[in-house]
Amino acid sequence: MLTREKNLRRIFEITSIFLILFTIFYTHPAMAQEVDSASNNADTLGILTILPPLIAIVFAFITKNVVISLFLGTIVGIFLINIVSNGFIEALAMSFLNFSERILAALSDPWNAGIILQVLTIGGVIALIGKMGGTKAVAEALAKKAKGPRSAQFITWLLGLFVFFDDYANSLIVGPIMRPVTDKMKVSREKLSFIIDATAAPISGIAFISTWVGYELTLIRDGYSAIGETSVDAFGIFMNTIPFRFYNILILAFIVLTIIFLREFGPMHSAEKRARTTGMVIREGSTPMGSTDDEFEPKEGIKLSVWNAIIPILVLIIGAFLGFYYNGYTGILAGEDEVLKGAITNSPMAFSTIQVTFGKADASIVLFQAALLSSCVAILMGVCQKIFKIGEALETWVGGMKSLIMTGVILLLAWSLSAVIKDLGTAKYLVSVLSNSIPYYLLPSIIFVLAAIISFATGTSYGTMGIMMPLTIPLAYGILPSDNFILIATSAVLTGAIFGDHCSPISDTTILSSMGSSCDFLDHVRTQMPYSIMVAVVSVVAGYIPVSLGVPVYIVLPASILILALIVRFVFKPVEV
Repeated sequence: MLTREKNLRRIFEITSIFLILFTIFYTHPAMAQEVDSASNNADTLGILTILPPLIAIVFAFITKNVVISLFLGTIVGIFLINIVSNGFIEALAMSFLNFSERILAALSDPWNAGIILQVLTIGGVIALIGKMGGTKAVAEALAKKAKGPRSAQFITWLLGLFVFFDDYANSLIVGPIMRPVTDKMKVSREKLSFIIDATAAPISGIAFISTWVGYELTLIRDGYSAIGETSVDAFGIFMNTIPFRFYNILILAFIVLTIIFLREFGPMHSAEKRARTTGMVIREGSTPMGSTDDEFEPKEGIKLSVWNAIIPILVLIIGAFLGFYYNGYTGILAGEDEVLKGAITNSPMAFSTIQVTFGKADASIVLFQAALLSSCVAILMGVCQKIFKIGEALETWVGGMKSLIMTGVILLLAWSLSAVIKDLGTAKYLVSVLSNSIPYYLLPSIIFVLAAIISFATGTSYGTMGIMMPLTIPLAYGILPSDNFILIATSAVLTGAIFGDHCSPISDTTILSSMGSSCDFLDHVRTQMPYSIMVAVVSVVAGYIPVSLGVPVYIVLPASILILALIVRFVFKPVEV
């Protein structure tokens, strides 16, 4: 304990000295000018723009406290923005004053507010299902199918693929359903959280119908417009990128390989060994996110029924599907794209229409509405079965929401830090430093790595895609004007951004996966990162470099999966059962 306190004090002293020296050497007349642009901040501050995410990540691992780490990273970022045009004392004072404004701005954003509401509301649904005995009934039913750790993990993977339409919904639905089963089969919460996280954005990013596809199509269309291709088939290009999304595909295959061989590596091996040999699915002294296992136990004497879980969950999923369609449909009709309006009006149930409407839908609002409807159905079911009265049902629902308050706090801080990083121009600085002239066959790999770094540092795959795509397509076209080469480079942006976001400790999906599995957040990050990095290395070395040199993807992709299989079989260690 004393050693940790000394380390924290030493880090604080070093940081203070650094800030003082920065003030002395960098506060000059040019700095006193008004700077509004992120590009100017990136040019002025240079490498210092990476300091806020770096502090947040390093302090998270040192202090084991995510809230404090995100707070420090945000404060340092605001300080750097203010020091550009103010003195040290004034910038320091403004940092704390502006912090509250950043939090309020994050909360007032409609998307963010919708995400927090859906998280809290789904927490209420989970509590109601638990109180009605639905969770326990499903766990007992699945436990009969899950004969051991292997089948329990495989069922979790299948459920992750089933909830393909949105990464947030995936993280919040699969965990609470499978947690009792994996606990009984002595699968660690760290492994459960990894499977959930690795089947969230990776599957949503390549699904034909999802909340991601519209955004990706927009980026593709705009990128090709920059090289004069104004009538490009964006959906056709999207489909053609799927075989080249090496990280998305390989991480899904990697999960299955670890399940088949029952072998793990590094921190994950330690976690799985602990769970198998001692039955402790969470580390002693850890702080699981979300509700505890016994917080919403079913009422005594009630008859357990899987329908008490299946019906509310189906209402949530079907409601989300219908909501995505209706929200996107009405949004398109209210817009100004006459061609698109005509297309969906003439063929309202065509596959292309469904795909477009899903892409245009506001996922945060739709999932909140679906969760609210699911809550009403769960309350009605419980009251009709005389499991609880209205007042008790509402108390349970609110109790489920309360258990996720800390998740909301972490999300607000992560969003605030992300906004500060954007204003600092961190991504623009990284692009300017890392996008130098390179051989053509290395360009997709460099793009993948650069997208991963930006996404990891900013905690957002959407933002990274928006930054990188307008640069990537013209750059690839300028280096090698080949349709296939541009396609590979485009895929590298889309999958590299997902890899970085998957690893990032300040990513909202990382936070939600920890919450859905009731895993310690930092334990999830620590055990997941080696796996993600390993799959990313294989994606580059055995994926992007060979296809850039002309090797067909139908050879490269199976070979990459085979390499992963050999690594898992001969490098990873078996877990004692």
